Amino acid sequence: MEYMTESTDRTPGHILCCECGVPISPNPANICVACLRSKVDISQGIPKQVSVSFCKQCQRYFQPPATWIQCALESRELLALCLKKIKAPLSKVRLVDAGFVWTEPHSKRLKVKLTIQKEVMNGAILQQVFVVDYVVQPQMCGDCHRVEAKDFWKAVVQVRQKTLHKKTFYYLEQLILKYGMHQNTLRIKEIHDGLDFYYSSKQHAQKMVEFLQCTVPCRQKASQRLISQDIHSNTYNYKSTFSVEIVPICKDNVVCLSPKLAQSLGNMNQICVCIRVTSAIHLIDPNTLQVADIDGSTFWSHPFNSLCHPKQLEEFIVMECSVVRDLKRSAGAGMISKKHTLGEVWVQKTSEMNTDKQYFCRTHLGHLLNPGDLVLGFDLANCNLNDEYVNKMNSDRVPDVVLIKKNYDRTKRQRRRNWKLKELARDRENMDTDDERQYQDFLEDLEEDEAIRKNVNIYRDATIPVESDTDEEGAPRISLAEMLEDLHISQDATGEEGMPLHKETEKC
Repeated sequence: MEYMTESTDRTPGHILCCECGVPISPNPANICVACLRSKVDISQGIPKQVSVSFCKQCQRYFQPPATWIQCALESRELLALCLKKIKAPLSKVRLVDAGFVWTEPHSKRLKVKLTIQKEVMNGAILQQVFVVDYVVQPQMCGDCHRVEAKDFWKAVVQVRQKTLHKKTFYYLEQLILKYGMHQNTLRIKEIHDGLDFYYSSKQHAQKMVEFLQCTVPCRQKASQRLISQDIHSNTYNYKSTFSVEIVPICKDNVVCLSPKLAQSLGNMNQICVCIRVTSAIHLIDPNTLQVADIDGSTFWSHPFNSLCHPKQLEEFIVMECSVVRDLKRSAGAGMISKKHTLGEVWVQKTSEMNTDKQYFCRTHLGHLLNPGDLVLGFDLANCNLNDEYVNKMNSDRVPDVVLIKKNYDRTKRQRRRNWKLKELARDRENMDTDDERQYQDFLEDLEEDEAIRKNVNIYRDATIPVESDTDEEGAPRISLAEMLEDLHISQDATGEEGMPLHKETEKC
């Protein structure tokens, strides 16, 4: 006899909805989902439209009570900020899921889809999905208000250099632009012998001072002034001032070192030429090609001054030029420059061509000079030098002429210059008519010195056609491979004005 086994799988029974009579599975409320939703709205009390404050100047969102945070579109940070806006109503339900619904970036709308659950009639749990619309409203933050006011600051960095030429400042300006150190400034003011940088916090000013100490030889002094105080909460409001003094030496200056400093640098001659000022002062001895680097602390321990200012440069014509091949070096001599060639030249002033007076000197420009070339230099023989170290030197060790650089046709160089630099947006006062000439000198230094050029962002000027790297006179020029392409997109995805983009040009 065989027995029939019954199946253990049993399907649950169905009941009729007490509202509409549709067969449904049994639930604690005995009502179908459609009727339950028509009777109960678990999203009631949760706002469907909320406003969010956004600062267009600094691209930050306002998070109550007094915080502005940086958030990207559809990021986790922005989602958390949106949910905090409806935190109190959401505490009465269970949040299951939340996510952004895509909207146009320029629509000023943010849509967040929420999935919530809540217990309703007789323990039944109802789940609902809905969208909350966030309206982005423009509002300027307090920091941007202070920037626009242009008269509020907590700290100022005063950069000064006691020289007649601004080459170091032009170089420093390009470094600030390259590394973006001007972004936190409230205002930049240019005065006669320096720049003032205003900041809304002391920390930003200290960061600027540290940057200056790493890029140029300088020394700094800090002070602060009490503005207000609260004796009950023991709080004080100060304004801080940082004074930064750059060494008073520029490129192409002729200097006279102290005997002690010259001996410590490898027994080099006291009369030297400054070939570059970066994080240190780079000197070269025109008689031996010996080079030395002097940092800020060494300079302030053994200070020296420039013997001649740039306006005293005179034009000479090369009559004879010969290269010195074998040079006897003294004991303990320092490093010799490999980029320069020692030469012995006879020169004559272009203003004294009707005379027979010529000057003999040694120069570090032996690789550039040929008979008939024009060169700029200082006439120390006919110059009244007021320097304590020069007055103590033997007259035989003071050269008659110190040549600085080869002279090219400036008009042709300006016309063929197919590149440009960016400038800091600053307030100017007491503009000097000599500033344009000094700026052109700085541009020529960039073309001639590759070591300075590698620290500067150079942009191609599309209005000037591309030519060869050198002209007929042999004047140095910047190659296209060293330039950056200055691109600018007129509008971005939000409909606002776009930001400039920079990319490096490929070598043609």
